[in-house]
Amino acid sequence: MQKVNIIWLRRDLRLHDNAALYHALQSGIPVIPIFIFDTNILDKLEDKADRRVEFIHAALTEMQQKLVATGSTLEVFYGNPLDIFKTLVLKYSIGQVFTNHDYEPYALEREKIICNFLVGNNILFSTFKDQVVLEKNEVLKDDGKPYTVFTPYSRKWKAVLTGYHLKAYPTEKYVEIFFQQPVKEIPSLFSMGFTEADKPFPSKSLHEELVKKYAGQRNFPAIKGTSKLGVHLRFGTISIRELALKSSGLSETFLNELIWRDFYHMILWHFPQVGHGKAFKPEYDTIEWRKDDGEFERWCNGQTGYPIVDAGMRELNETGFMHNRVRMIVASFLTKHLLLDWRLGEAYFAQKLLDFDLAANNGGWQWAAGSGCDAAPYFRIFNPYLQTQKFDPQLEYIKKWVPEFQEFTYPQPIVVHEEARKRCLEVYGKALKK
Repeated sequence: MQKVNIIWLRRDLRLHDNAALYHALQSGIPVIPIFIFDTNILDKLEDKADRRVEFIHAALTEMQQKLVATGSTLEVFYGNPLDIFKTLVLKYSIGQVFTNHDYEPYALEREKIICNFLVGNNILFSTFKDQVVLEKNEVLKDDGKPYTVFTPYSRKWKAVLTGYHLKAYPTEKYVEIFFQQPVKEIPSLFSMGFTEADKPFPSKSLHEELVKKYAGQRNFPAIKGTSKLGVHLRFGTISIRELALKSSGLSETFLNELIWRDFYHMILWHFPQVGHGKAFKPEYDTIEWRKDDGEFERWCNGQTGYPIVDAGMRELNETGFMHNRVRMIVASFLTKHLLLDWRLGEAYFAQKLLDFDLAANNGGWQWAAGSGCDAAPYFRIFNPYLQTQKFDPQLEYIKKWVPEFQEFTYPQPIVVHEEARKRCLEVYGKALKK
């Protein structure tokens, strides 16, 4: 039985500039790339038209074409990861399994199970940094503690960063190391119980002009001023190093968005309780959230009577995307105006967002609710009308998604802004004074 090494692809769906793949290929032992459609995750998805599964499938198909050209193939499985590795161990003489770091609770739990199994079979298990630029303990305060405020973290991040951190891994040099074998078929979406929408996904190209204008345009949802690269970063179809290298020097604001991403992954690593539904600031778990399924449903469906909020929710429901400025507005509205638990909104975004990423989604929702690290004070409450005047002054975004906003058929506001603000301050104030 020929000895092989395995690269276990997860949220790094590319052959180019892939840290774990590079180290696997450098070993000189034939490398088999595998991907597992994890039923522990997929079985929980209620929507069988989930476009994230379709996105992964499309990315794997693209990788497969490149691998076949080298005489190799992807091995793609559908099932429980432990069961898959038990099968692989019987099929091949595996020396080492390579993969890239993940920071989410389920991924770490899964990794521990797989690692224990492999080590029990005398197989090495090695993981590498790939989905962020700087991670874990690479950016710490002078006293060795993690940052919990973004601005000083970003300053330290920039001070720590060197050209080494942005250097690409030249995987292309070692393509002959891929294990040579006949093409293995990728399970179809249909065979896994999913359907295909056959609509285009955001491009993975980064336009220099967009980056240059990013600071001035990114807050206006009617303008194509954001990159929409979130889904590509989420599933690793582009390299974060390459993106940071391209944007540094073009736009400090764009680079800062990438640093925010590192920041939230660092927070999830050092404060894993946030990934388990806990407020970063424990005192915020004493807030008495209202329970109103009807109001939550109106928020979900874009029927609150606040056009900017409804536009955002309808954009999300139809496209799987929501403009970042509008994400803040709708999150603030749910938690501050309706006084509904931020976890409800976090879970809804997790279900709907094409670019859903636990670290950033949790960070954003806790920021909006005031319970997170570096969050605005609880008494800072977005006024949807002022936000509209400032960021959608011609109502272009609203007209696109809520064309009936001036008609009699459009619902009355679900709550009066001034009354909602007063109620929020009272409830938050009461909980935080305990």
